[in-house]
Amino acid sequence: MGTEQKITELNKLREQAMAGGGAQRIEAQHKRGKLTARERIQLLFDPGTFEELDPFALHRCTDFGLETQKTLGDAVVTGYGKINGRNAFIFSQDFTVFGGSLSKVASEKICKAMDLAAKNGAPVIGLLDSGGARIQEGVDSLAAYGDIFMRNTIYSGVVPQISVVMGPCAGGAVYSPAITDFIFMVKETGQMYITGPAVIKSVTGEEVSLEDLGGAMTHATKSGNCHFVTNNDQQCLEAIRRLLSFLPQNNMEETPFIDTGDDPNRMDEQLLHVVPDDPNKTYDMKQVILKIVDNGDFMEVHENFARNLIVGFARMGGQSVGIVAQQPSIYAGVIDVDASDKGARFVRFCDCFNIPLVTLVDVPGYMPGTEQEYKGIIRHGAKFLYAYAEATVPKISVITRKAYGGAFVVMSSKSLRGDINYAWPTAEIAVMGPDGAVNIIFKDTIDKSEKPEETRQKLIADYREKFANPYVAASKGYLDDVIDPRTTRPKVIKALEILRNKTDTNPPKKHGNIPL
Repeated sequence: MGTEQKITELNKLREQAMAGGGAQRIEAQHKRGKLTARERIQLLFDPGTFEELDPFALHRCTDFGLETQKTLGDAVVTGYGKINGRNAFIFSQDFTVFGGSLSKVASEKICKAMDLAAKNGAPVIGLLDSGGARIQEGVDSLAAYGDIFMRNTIYSGVVPQISVVMGPCAGGAVYSPAITDFIFMVKETGQMYITGPAVIKSVTGEEVSLEDLGGAMTHATKSGNCHFVTNNDQQCLEAIRRLLSFLPQNNMEETPFIDTGDDPNRMDEQLLHVVPDDPNKTYDMKQVILKIVDNGDFMEVHENFARNLIVGFARMGGQSVGIVAQQPSIYAGVIDVDASDKGARFVRFCDCFNIPLVTLVDVPGYMPGTEQEYKGIIRHGAKFLYAYAEATVPKISVITRKAYGGAFVVMSSKSLRGDINYAWPTAEIAVMGPDGAVNIIFKDTIDKSEKPEETRQKLIADYREKFANPYVAASKGYLDDVIDPRTTRPKVIKALEILRNKTDTNPPKKHGNIPL
């Protein structure tokens, strides 16, 4: 066979690999509102940059008639290319081939891509659309999942890992995305669950639909497993490109700098009027965030989960930052079990990848009540504290209003190695709110008073006058400055600049024991 014939043969085989499960199955994929594995890759990567790995790989199963059913490349497309001009690796499960099920060879392809990503310091993205383990391969398929889980774990904190649930993801398969840094889900088509509705009904008697059990909004609002929800494949892939623009390529890189054209010294008069005069009135902390970050560009993470806490990515003076902020308009911004988990996870991600933390504080404390205590608010709240204390990235905080009790300490305080701590003149820093403090400190005085309620209100006013301001904390060095709200953006950007070369370390150890 001459060279030209061999090239012809090569091209023929490549066409077969590109065809996946064939035209009929591709059409069925489109009818479900889903793109194919290769179409998704083409949309995600910069045009013309994707290079495929292992397009000729074949499964090695000879049981149950599978020896006669082989598709080049098997049930996953893997490779590398550029996203926003920077390297990235990918594996994209192909539902048109054996329902995207995981075979030993599919796992080998995925693991090869992950290993290359780690060695070359580039993010790895998994597009998940699979019926689960390939049952015909038995224990080989289970071991194949274990190989992936192992790499998810050892490469955690080394390169960003992003999971994108664009179809079914069931059983043991869900543990790979659970270990990764961020999970995207597509509404209606993306689903995650350990056991499906039929098994649940047979074991517990509960009846539940696939969407209610494991759909995007269920995981975005109730379980907190999902960080980003999108309406379709195209919107999802664009959101991934946006997220990666905020992130460094690996744990040895600094965060990317982009000249956004937004004046670092820009001030905003409206910040004077965000915090209401009445301390019991709510306001929207997102107004503050959008006014101080570059061009109002804020990519919120976990937007639908634990909404009393806001976390997400932005740029300030062109530098990527992680924003953590209370949301006073939801449960007064109190810290509960879910907010603790959400905040701790985000803080630790930023610390892994050298992303400075900007914290906006308005917190009345931890959520009281038996429900929270029984759910373990002590343990969960400690995760949040642990994450801030452990973090060695630049940490800047601004207290806009309340900072009470242990919640004041948790939120990037000086005690937890906060670098620069600011407060607005509206800040109130105390062990607890005026009402509760007066009821405890002056209980006897109030009980003995002829006009107990009048006495109580006077004592509350006195307490508020003494502690409902930031100057006591500032006088003791717990705050670095009390600032005009209008100057928040330039002050934070200058702090980021001075902290750019910050070095801080933790004692040598294998790893800490965070209260999981």
